[in-house]
Amino acid sequence: MTAETCGAAVQEALDRLAEQGEDALAAGEALARELMALHTEGLSALLAKLPAGALTAALDDASAAGLLVLHDLHPQDVAGRIERALASVPQLRAERIDFDAATGALTLRKPAGGGGCGCGGTGESAVTDALSCHAPEVTSIAWRTAPAEPPLLQIGSRPRAAVR
Repeated sequence: MTAETCGAAVQEALDRLAEQGEDALAAGEALARELMALHTEGLSALLAKLPAGALTAALDDASAAGLLVLHDLHPQDVAGRIERALASVPQLRAERIDFDAATGALTLRKPAGGGGCGCGGTGESAVTDALSCHAPEVTSIAWRTAPAEPPLLQIGSRPRAAVR
């Protein structure tokens, strides 16, 4: 289960409680807040006991990263998490141009010709999936294509003169 699927299930449960009335919704939201606070406190204590560098390998795991982001315990800032997400989809070779924290808008550049494996939008959807796990602050992605590089000029030896 990812943080996204868990969040969706919690929201669905809260929506069902909302149908029961304001009191039921308030009780459900209070329950969710209390559980989040308990988990945040427990995870914080657990992370404090880990030796330096022990968490690094877990940051590439979608479930672990999502959990740390959800509880605001991820050791990287949003820029670092965006880079981690992009690095997890090497076949697209996307490059971050800009991120507007106020709007959540991310602008990415991909190599001319699309780069990667030539499998259409699959790489873009993989980037979207990786960002939703590692950097849920990203709410929209604008894609730019890098300008094509000029053709390589080949300079060879001069043709031989015709033998007479």
